[in-house]
Amino acid sequence: MINRSLPVNKLRDAWVEINLGNLEYNINSIKNKIKETLNKGSKMPKLMAVIKADGYGHGSLMCAPILTACGVGAFGVASVDEGLELRSNKINEPILVLGTVPIWAFESAAKNNITVSIFNAEHLEAAKILYERTKLKLKAHIKIDTGMNRIGIQTDKAVDFIKQVQNADYIDLKGIFTHFADVETPEILKLQKENFKKVINSIDTKNLTIHCQNSLGAFIDPEIKCDMVRLGIILYGLSPLTEGKNCGICLPDLKPVMGLKARITNIHTIQKGEGVSYGYAYIADKTTRVATIPIGYADGVSRNLSNKIEAGLNGRKIKQIGRVTMDQIMFDITDAKDAKVGDIITLLGNDENNYFSIDEWAKILNTINYELTCRLKVRLPKIYIR
Repeated sequence: MINRSLPVNKLRDAWVEINLGNLEYNINSIKNKIKETLNKGSKMPKLMAVIKADGYGHGSLMCAPILTACGVGAFGVASVDEGLELRSNKINEPILVLGTVPIWAFESAAKNNITVSIFNAEHLEAAKILYERTKLKLKAHIKIDTGMNRIGIQTDKAVDFIKQVQNADYIDLKGIFTHFADVETPEILKLQKENFKKVINSIDTKNLTIHCQNSLGAFIDPEIKCDMVRLGIILYGLSPLTEGKNCGICLPDLKPVMGLKARITNIHTIQKGEGVSYGYAYIADKTTRVATIPIGYADGVSRNLSNKIEAGLNGRKIKQIGRVTMDQIMFDITDAKDAKVGDIITLLGNDENNYFSIDEWAKILNTINYELTCRLKVRLPKIYIR
């Protein structure tokens, strides 16, 4: 049988390190912070952990049991396939596919107790045909587009659509939700909240889970009835705040869950004037001791980080030199005179008194931490610690 799974390299001295103890710390810290934001007498909302894209690169199957034990009552995924992977590994909590599910996958979702997002007449017709053919009743949440302009039923059509679904005996409606495009900009947030509130106040919400808050929105009073918050990147100890914006949101204390490490595979000395890696983008200005590690842009370390990042080696900061290549990266370890082949270089995470953050990489690359953690799941094995 042909195996078409991604080529995880288990026999190479490079790995992603996932600290499950930090994951547990984060969810408990988040819960405490949410309680602080609640009005007196308000009920603690349900918690959904968004573990799509293999838990943002952290490993959904290892993270899910920890999150469940800490009080998470539901999981959000991007596709039916991700839901099936959880089900096949005995994850029994409610699973919601947050994105669009193709109608031909409705049957697989229904058979495996996976809830789908619906928002158009085609979805209703497909659910009806499925029920007539198999007697399987599709579990669903209705997605409302309040201004994200990605997917969902538009607000001016939402009330009629919701009532139609509520009257359909072939769909088991479980909830209604929307997604905020920009929690940090008050004008945008206000418009979306008002759009959502208008819909929710026009329908019968009995026995329905209403949700709109994401990692950042969880700490803002939405001024509307919400029964559940969706926690994503914040679970993994990374900030969802936009660099440079000051929206007055105070996040809980967090501990990054992901680290990135590799062992030195080669050490050699070059002389002043010699170049390192492709194109000699780095030229030594002195006699330099160079260490190579077996990790590169095929593993998710962007080539655009070349000559711009630091790492840790035995408690010292060392500079990356030369272009990042597909499978290998070089560092200047001239000042680390005790370094030897087999020593660990920490690209992300703690190295004694130094911490190397993926947010620094994101700043250099003009992107977000979410994207970079997801990149690191391609070839590298994950080592789990507590």
